[in-house]
Amino acid sequence: MASARLTARMPLRHFEAYPLLTRYPLHQLSLSKSRHFFQAFHGSKTGARLLSRTSKPVILSLTSTQYRTISTKPLPQKRGPVFRFLYRTFAYAGFFGLFTGGLVFAFFLYDASTYREDLSYQDVPVSEHALIPRRGGPKNLPIADCFIDDEDSPEMLRQKDKPKLVVLGSGWGSVALLKTLNPEDYHVTLVSPVNYFLFTPMLPSATVGTLELRSLVEPIRRIVSRVKGHFLKAEAVAVEFSEKLVEISQVDGKGERQHFYLPYDKLVIGVGSTTNPHGVKGLEYCHFLKSIDDARNIRNAVLHNLERACLPTTSDEERKRLLSFVISGGGPTGVEFAAELFDMLNEDLSKYFPKILRNEVSVHLIQSRGHILNTYDEALSKYAEDRFARDQVEVLTSSRVKEIQPDKIIFTQKGEKGETITKELPMGFCLWSTGVSQTDFCKRISDSIEVQTNKHALETDTHLRLNGTPLGDVYAIGDCATVQNNVADHLVTFLRTLAWEKGKDPETMHITFAEWRGIASRVKKRFPQAADHLRRLDRLFQEYDRDQSGTLDFGEMHELLHQIDNKLTSLPATAQRAHQQGQYLGKKFNKLAQAAPGMRRNEVFDGDLDEAVYKAFEYHHLGSLAYIGNAAIFDINGLSFSGGLIAVYLWRSIYFAQSVSLRTRILLAMDWSKRALFGRDLMEF
Repeated sequence: MASARLTARMPLRHFEAYPLLTRYPLHQLSLSKSRHFFQAFHGSKTGARLLSRTSKPVILSLTSTQYRTISTKPLPQKRGPVFRFLYRTFAYAGFFGLFTGGLVFAFFLYDASTYREDLSYQDVPVSEHALIPRRGGPKNLPIADCFIDDEDSPEMLRQKDKPKLVVLGSGWGSVALLKTLNPEDYHVTLVSPVNYFLFTPMLPSATVGTLELRSLVEPIRRIVSRVKGHFLKAEAVAVEFSEKLVEISQVDGKGERQHFYLPYDKLVIGVGSTTNPHGVKGLEYCHFLKSIDDARNIRNAVLHNLERACLPTTSDEERKRLLSFVISGGGPTGVEFAAELFDMLNEDLSKYFPKILRNEVSVHLIQSRGHILNTYDEALSKYAEDRFARDQVEVLTSSRVKEIQPDKIIFTQKGEKGETITKELPMGFCLWSTGVSQTDFCKRISDSIEVQTNKHALETDTHLRLNGTPLGDVYAIGDCATVQNNVADHLVTFLRTLAWEKGKDPETMHITFAEWRGIASRVKKRFPQAADHLRRLDRLFQEYDRDQSGTLDFGEMHELLHQIDNKLTSLPATAQRAHQQGQYLGKKFNKLAQAAPGMRRNEVFDGDLDEAVYKAFEYHHLGSLAYIGNAAIFDINGLSFSGGLIAVYLWRSIYFAQSVSLRTRILLAMDWSKRALFGRDLMEF
C-alpha cells in the first residue's frame, strides 16, 4: 500500500493534528481508510480549529498522485430507505414519462407527415389497347392483354412483357405465392371476388365479438403491390386451355354482368371450396362459416335470438327454442365455434341480459363419427369431450342429420344395441360445418377435362400441375385441389427406366434387392409423401417376395406399390397445406424464371421443365391445435398436450405469429385487451 502524508497549506506551527495521526498513522493510511480519517479530522476540535484559521483547502497528498480535497462544508446527511425509494421511484417515473412523451410526440410528427396538401394527380401514360381491348377467343370477348396501370411506374413498365402469371383466389395459397415470388420476374394478375385476405383460423372468434371482423382481414392490393402486380375484383367463369384464356365475369355500374378474357402463360387456381351439403334437406335454414359475411350474419343471428328471448310476448317454449344453438360437424371449425359461443353466453350474457336466459341456453354439437376432432389424437378428443361435458355443451356422437326444418333439426343416432333411433331437437340457430366440396367453377373445369374423375377436388400431380392440361401451364393449390398419389400406376414407368438401363423387358424382368433400392429412390423423388412408407426397404422386399426367390417379379412389385397407394391419404384441407403449396410454387416459379434465359439459348421449350428445375411438392404437417373454451389442445408431430389458460395464451401466440402483417397483429392484441377490459361487443350491425 502506498504511504501518504498530510500536507496543509498553512504555517507548520498551526498544525496540531498529532492525536489524529496517532490514531491514523500516515504510513498505514490506505485509500479505504482515508474516509474515516477525514470524518474524524473534520469532527474534532483540532480539525475545526485548523480549518477556521485558513480559507485554503487542506489536501491529502498520496505518493500515488491521488488527491482528495477536504471541504469546509458539512457532510451530507444520510437519508432513510423510504426517502431513497420514493426518490428513485419518482426519478424512474419521470424518465418514463419523458420517454413516453417523446414517443407520442414522434408519432404525431409522423402522423402529420402522412397528410398531403398538394394535389397528387398528374398526366399518366395509358396504352390504347388497355382502353380499347381487342376481341377474340371462342366467344369473341374483349381480351385484356394490358391494363390501365401497366405504365404507372418504371418497375411495372419493365414487367409488361414478362410471362403472364394469373392467380385465381385470394386465400392462403395465393397470398403465400405472392409473398414468396421474386418481383419483376412475372407480370402478375390476381382475380378474386373479394379484395381482402381472410385469416380463417380465427374466424370463430369473430362470430361472438371476441375479435373484430377488420382484425382478420388484410387488403389484397397491399399484398399484390409487393410484386407490382394487378388486382381485378371479379370472378373466374371458365378456362380455355388450348388458347390460354381465362373467362372473367363482373357486374358493371348498371348492374349488368360483363365478360372478358384474361390471357396467361401460367395459371394458378386457388379458389378454395364450399361447404359440403351431404344431400341434407333444409340447409337454407342453416348458417355457414367460410367468409367474413358468414361471421357477421352469425353474430347478428345469435344476438337477434337473445333479444327476442327477452320480449314479454315470448312464451317459455319459444324462448327455449330461440336459445337452443345447434352445431352440425365435430371438426375444428364446429368445435371452436361451440367453445366461443359458450364463452360468450357464460361470461357476458348474465351481465347485460336477464339471468333466466343463462339458465335456459343450450348448446348442442352433432358429430357423425364416434368422437369429435377425430383427426386429432384420441386422448385430445376425449379431453375436449370431457371439457364440453363439464361446460354442459351436449355432444351427440354417432349421429347424422337427416333433415333441417325452420324450428327443429331431425337426426338419427345409434342406440346401445346398434339400432338406429330418429330424434328431434328444437333449435333457434344451426351452424352447418361438415367438410368441404367443389365450387361451381371447379366443377366446370372438372367436367371439361376427361381425366378429372374426383368429385370433391381437382386432381394434380406431385408438382401441383392440373392433370389433363398442357404440362407446366395450369396449377391448382389449396382446398380446391388434391395431390394424386397413384404410385402403382407409374410402375411401368419405373420399370421401363430400369429395363432400358438393363436392356430387358419391363414386364418379364425380375428385380433384385439392389434394383429395388433404386426403384424406391425414384418413387421417393416423384412421390415425396410415400417416403415414410419406404423406410425399411429390406422388410418390404422380404414381405412381398412370396416365392422366396430373392427377386420381385412384376406382379409382386405391383402389389407392393398398390399397398403403399392405399396407405397414402389425401392431404388435409387446412390453411397450412395451402400455405406450403403457395410457398412451393413461388420458389419453383423463381427457379423457372432464373433458368428461362439459358433454356431459350439452348432452344429448350418442351419437356418436363418443372421436374428438371425443382423437386416435387412434399407436405410437412406442423401439427394441429384447437380452442375448446378457456382451454386449448395441441397435436404437434406426435406430441399431444392440453391445458387451461396457459395453453390458451400459447394458442393465441401461435396464431398471432402467423398473422399476415404487423397491422393485423396490432389489431388482434387490441381486441384481446379490449375483451379483457370491457367484455365482448353485444351489438347487431
